[in-house]
Amino acid sequence: MKKIRYLFIPNILLFLPVVLFAQSPADTTTAVVNLKQSIDFALRNQPQLKQANIDEQINERDISIALSAWLPQLNSSNSFQHFIQRPAQFAAGQGTGQQNFAIVHNVSTIGVNASQVIYNNDVLQASRASKYSRQYYKQNTESSKIDVVSYVSKAFYDVLLSQRQLDIIKEDIVRLRRSLKDAYSRYQAGVVDKTDYKQATIALNNSLASQKQIQEAIKSKTALLKQIMGFNPEKGLALAYDSARLTSEAVVDTNQMLNYTNRVEYRLLQTQKNLLNLNISYYKWGFLPSLSATGGYSLAYFNDSFSKLYNNGYPTSFAGLSLTFPIFTGGKRLQNLAKARLQVERSDLDLINSRNTINTEYAQALANYKSNYTNWLILNENVTLAKDVYKVVDLQYREGIKTYLDVIVSQADLRTAELNYYNALFQLLSSKIDLQRSLGTLQPETIQ
Repeated sequence: MKKIRYLFIPNILLFLPVVLFAQSPADTTTAVVNLKQSIDFALRNQPQLKQANIDEQINERDISIALSAWLPQLNSSNSFQHFIQRPAQFAAGQGTGQQNFAIVHNVSTIGVNASQVIYNNDVLQASRASKYSRQYYKQNTESSKIDVVSYVSKAFYDVLLSQRQLDIIKEDIVRLRRSLKDAYSRYQAGVVDKTDYKQATIALNNSLASQKQIQEAIKSKTALLKQIMGFNPEKGLALAYDSARLTSEAVVDTNQMLNYTNRVEYRLLQTQKNLLNLNISYYKWGFLPSLSATGGYSLAYFNDSFSKLYNNGYPTSFAGLSLTFPIFTGGKRLQNLAKARLQVERSDLDLINSRNTINTEYAQALANYKSNYTNWLILNENVTLAKDVYKVVDLQYREGIKTYLDVIVSQADLRTAELNYYNALFQLLSSKIDLQRSLGTLQPETIQ
């Protein structure tokens, strides 16, 4: 879409951006921020994004826990037993039995056992899944960032729209006060009847009521923006913007091609499918045995007297291999394998549905943007025309050519044209955010 030469660029005060410092409940100063600073602040303080970052850290701990099984496992097993009644052994002999007290009163063992996994399907699965697990949670964080950028941008534009509407109403009130003064002077001079200044009073009262409504709306919309940003609600917030820059940033290239893989939602589904494919491999090779190296060393102590129990130790040591075969599990492995394949099949359908949804979102966002763009161009021209009409009618009224009703109508037309123009501008900016999001190009770094 080609850039146009703007016929109407309002003069709006520029606020110098300031750095947001750490928030303190006792700090009542007002922070002045532009859109980029609002988004940067939200990316650091928004609870939803903080939770996504914590989820990444939790996942890293889960990966470390699962992979710890690859490392040698060392355990110490120790025991002490005091036999109040000692067990006995009996030896049979020619019709008589002989009792032999084979165990002393006090028995103690101190030992260390070690094992090292050589092959285990569970541990191998955890190792292979760690890559996709990290990828999934990073993409989840990216999705949260995109949500923050979209929500903050729209809330920021919503506050700006109300502020600009308030500016227009204030300008209208200034004109109406001047018209009321002129109409009352002409009435006192006997040039016109009292209906002119009464009509002016009605129009002024309506504008004053609108001013109050917009002022209250700004407060509620600013509160919503603070909430989305994670900003201290007790601290003041003022928005800095450049009207000329806003109009230039409203234009976006509508010839961009839709690429599904640019959408983080689609990539999340692909990552989930990769994890499900790993489950197929896990259950497919679940019949393989688990092999571990084992070893141990222990000391045994025996004595009837506790004070002499640990005087002499009898060592025992061993080393070997542990091999575990799953011989029959009631068909559990085969059923899990069939289930895993069905889950992958279902994830393929999720990808198809996601592509259809993304395509529909893109078509709707593009149509809305083009419609809002055309509306914005037309209303831009209407502002210029309404200004010219008001100047001419106001001059003709002062010369007695036009009635005061014509002045009121031209004033109302100018106010409506200006309000409609800014409504169209901020609708265009909002639809640009939706279009960028549907294309998958909305990122924190794209906001200037």
